[in-house]
Amino acid sequence: MVQVVPVIDLRDGGVVHARRGDRGRYPPLRSSLCAGNDPLAVVGGLLRLHPFRVVYAADLDAIQGTGDNRPALAQLKAAFPDVGFWVDAGFRSADAVRGFVASGLGDAVLGSESLDGLAPLAALKADPTWERVILSLDFRDRFVGPPDLPDRPDLWPQRIIAMTLARVGSGEGPDWNRLAEISRTKPQASLFAAGGVRNGDDLRDLAARGSAGALVATALHDGRIGGADLAALSR
Repeated sequence: MVQVVPVIDLRDGGVVHARRGDRGRYPPLRSSLCAGNDPLAVVGGLLRLHPFRVVYAADLDAIQGTGDNRPALAQLKAAFPDVGFWVDAGFRSADAVRGFVASGLGDAVLGSESLDGLAPLAALKADPTWERVILSLDFRDRFVGPPDLPDRPDLWPQRIIAMTLARVGSGEGPDWNRLAEISRTKPQASLFAAGGVRNGDDLRDLAARGSAGALVATALHDGRIGGADLAALSR
């Protein structure tokens, strides 16, 4: 079984359509699942498609240091209390992660692109918060983050996202070589693919190759991954 985690990218309180990591040019989301791009409407549309257990939210304003979308996240958690949220809000310190987890809004995604060094991971590893941490290993043409991090699987939590930003919204398919490399580095980790997932065949291939799941947005909103695909993968 492969877990599909739908993605919402939040900017200025609305959901935008991520494409190839060029955050300044993301347009407001247009989806076959809902009208408009209000976060409550978008998540509601996703949950009508399939009873997803988890939603990934990227707070683009927080990642870019221009503000945050905490009010929208709080509204989502209040409206959908049974859904778990994985949130990347540009966390740069262990204290920021601890504060977010304590807020009750979700689990904290540490994006490697936001980290200046390994200290936050080292501090959190010895902390009860560790089980609520997900590490996103971020790639553009190459790895983005502390140079030593790809070679320090001892500092990786159980859940790992392989985030190929150049493939987000591209429909080019998963980055199979990168996924294989990360899987070899820490085979016991739960590995989630992010960027380029096109259809049910990609999801089935990910499951066959041992991935725990995939982060998906575009293929859900344009209907290339439908309810029947998701139901079949959940069985």
